[in-house]
Amino acid sequence: MAERKGTDKKLISTPFDYADLVAYQEGSVVSRTIIDKQEGSITVFAFDEGQRLSTHSTPYDALLQVVDGSGIITIENKEYEVAAPQAIIMPADKPHAVDARKRFKIVLVMVRAR
Repeated sequence: MAERKGTDKKLISTPFDYADLVAYQEGSVVSRTIIDKQEGSITVFAFDEGQRLSTHSTPYDALLQVVDGSGIITIENKEYEVAAPQAIIMPADKPHAVDARKRFKIVLVMVRAR
């Protein structure tokens, strides 16, 4: 089989559950990128309670889907509580943050094409 750059080879043609790809770790945010291509990426995150991604913006749209638990997503200073299996789109060039008031896991799909 030809090597595919930017894709987790262990997951190709294998059914999986996003929530099983990363484990909670005390006091940490754990991530695993499963696809990383020029056009975009897919990364799974596990947030321990109290962890966060501070406010930032990206030049690309991103889709965040909660796969376990719930968290607070802030977009342009407005908070949204998002729980599994809900998703939210974080628009390009808008400040956003991710807060884990309790443990939760997400899948982040970053679309780099404009």
